[in-house]
Amino acid sequence: MTGEAAIRIHKQSVVRKSIYGRHVRMSDLILTGLIYLCAGLSIAILAGIMGYVFARGIPNISWRFLTTVTSATKGTFGILGNIVNTLYIVVITLLIATPIGIGAAIYLNEYARPGRLVKAIEFTTETLSGIPSIIFGLFGMVFFGNTLGLKYSILTGALTLTLMILPLITRTTQEALKTVPDSYRSGALGIGATKWYMIRTILLPSAMPGILTGVILAIGRIVGESAALLFTAGSGYYMPRNWLGKVMEPGGTLTIQLYLFMQKAKYNEAFGVAVVLLAIVLAINGLARYLSRKFNVETGA
Repeated sequence: MTGEAAIRIHKQSVVRKSIYGRHVRMSDLILTGLIYLCAGLSIAILAGIMGYVFARGIPNISWRFLTTVTSATKGTFGILGNIVNTLYIVVITLLIATPIGIGAAIYLNEYARPGRLVKAIEFTTETLSGIPSIIFGLFGMVFFGNTLGLKYSILTGALTLTLMILPLITRTTQEALKTVPDSYRSGALGIGATKWYMIRTILLPSAMPGILTGVILAIGRIVGESAALLFTAGSGYYMPRNWLGKVMEPGGTLTIQLYLFMQKAKYNEAFGVAVVLLAIVLAINGLARYLSRKFNVETGA
């Protein structure tokens, strides 16, 4: 046997003994099958729920249903007022919560020294994210509504939701900032840039995909919230007469109206509102994926 043949036989034996040459074990096949089965069940359940809601709700949706307000005198029946109230809640809540959440994340990640204070703040934000929403609603009604005198109003609901989504925005922004390489910071500071200039021009644009994802997930939570708003924003469904003064008036969102329809056994109308909510959630998720790809600096998308 020549030397080359011996080397070839040795390499083949090594490959057979290596991980690439081993036979697939039965347990691996079973676990792989279980993983695919669980994934398939999750997709099937989601598709089933959405399919049932769309099948029951789409026949009850019309242009008049979406563009009119319920009025006994005019004989109209619609959810336009609830859609406007939902937009009010989303915009006001984001205007308050987004700068506070992003600012808190920048302080914790870039300025604060690791220690007990930072750990206490992070523990507090994690605890806040786990508190049931109805407790936020009770606190918002007592503090913002009664103590501050805001009563049942869109502003009371927005302030309450601000407390709910602050942990989400803060934590997602923190994680997004942590993904930015330290070499970016060192390079910017090394050429004489100030820390705030470095944060504003380098860190925030680099972390923008994660920040936007957190903000859009917060929008999804605002749109889907009902318990907290039932105690704070009320259930009014009229169009605003004064667009600025509307923030001090009661206003029921789509989820509140869905709850009221179910309470009055108006199931067809409730499924119509559910279709609108699902469409909004799907649009938000699609927007999140699009913006994450568009502003992803590292992939150059």
